[in-house]
Amino acid sequence: MRKLLLIQPSPYDKFKRPIKKKRLYFVGLAMPLLAAMAPEDWTVEIVLELLEEVPMDTDADLIGISTMGHGVIRSIDLARAFRERGKTVILGGYMASIMAEEALKYCDAVVVGDAELVWKELLEDFKKGRLKKIYRNELKNGSFSTPLPRFDLIMDKPIGDFLPVQAGRGCPNNCSFCSVACLYKGHYIKKSLEEVIRDIQQVADLGFKKFLLLDDNIFSDREYLLELMKHIKSMNMSWMSQCDIRIGEDDELLRILADSGCTTLSFGLESISKESLKAMNKGWANPSDYPRLIRNIRSHGIDVSTEMVVGGEGDTIASIKDTKEFIERNKIGVPRFYILTPIPGTRFFKEIEKQKRLVKEDIYSFDGTEAVYMPANMSPEELTEAYWQLYESLFTIPSIVKRNIFRREFIKNPGKYLFNCIVNLYYRHQIKQRITPNIF
Repeated sequence: MRKLLLIQPSPYDKFKRPIKKKRLYFVGLAMPLLAAMAPEDWTVEIVLELLEEVPMDTDADLIGISTMGHGVIRSIDLARAFRERGKTVILGGYMASIMAEEALKYCDAVVVGDAELVWKELLEDFKKGRLKKIYRNELKNGSFSTPLPRFDLIMDKPIGDFLPVQAGRGCPNNCSFCSVACLYKGHYIKKSLEEVIRDIQQVADLGFKKFLLLDDNIFSDREYLLELMKHIKSMNMSWMSQCDIRIGEDDELLRILADSGCTTLSFGLESISKESLKAMNKGWANPSDYPRLIRNIRSHGIDVSTEMVVGGEGDTIASIKDTKEFIERNKIGVPRFYILTPIPGTRFFKEIEKQKRLVKEDIYSFDGTEAVYMPANMSPEELTEAYWQLYESLFTIPSIVKRNIFRREFIKNPGKYLFNCIVNLYYRHQIKQRITPNIF
């Protein structure tokens, strides 16, 4: 028997300490899936570093480390440390995939893109001592298949009250800053309805009453979504997901989603500046429509969560301040923001680099807490300051109460919005430490 250690790293705080939490609500899907694809002659351990320490003295034969967003710095440090101990290390995930040659400096092999088609080959190559540097095999024909995730390997950890399920990967939109667009290039690749229902049933069998539909954009294929909803409705579970704000125009679909158990949808609104959206290759979005679409989504009993970026081509100090008013006026319970960052491999990075607007060359300093390029309408320092001021202004006690308590929906579901207040208070704590709040 050989042993495989799979690690989901934690991002660093400003003192370069791995961030820790007492409970992890948003559990990742990649590690349970990789564990499920390991042959029977492998034992597998999953470490969620936000909750526990990484066993640096492990007896594992092979170490697999994911790379996501700003956590990539920690991923690389762990890879280095394990290789110094003589371990074979594999890196995968979005960041390693879009900068594979760079990732190879710190590991023995990189999995580019989706692992389903290469994972067993990689494990067999490792056993025979012929590990390749890069494993890459794109999903084709608009579909993919996975085994049941090995959630049994994380059930003893302090996780939340839901688990992730995935119906599709990719998104038909091609936003210039988006790592998903780099990998899927405007395509949405789906699992069979039977597999999705199988996965939801496993979540129910484990005792959970809700799940997270972990697609990049569930609005990518309307007909597929309608068919999926027919099955989900009969399962009597509640669920959440993320998608394109234009779903707010589709009353029929919203009614069906709500009827099937959908409680919350998250939207990447990005900016209230039309100019910024155009520069991001997201000109199809119209900020003047946002309030109407949000109201319509809520009118069907579905709550709205948002993610936005600051520092776009049309953003100014004034527009960033106006974003606070937008969030409060539209009663966004748990808003999240990011400094627009040129991630290596994305079209946005190539544009900024070509225009010689990078002010930091070390890509491993791109931790999302400060501007690393020259914005169009302010200095990098001004953007960084405006970002933190926006967060601080929205996570005061009066603003938290205004967005979550002083709203019509509170009477119908006080528990939900009181929980939102708790999340806001935790985010407030992170903001004071200059840690960018996120969905971990």
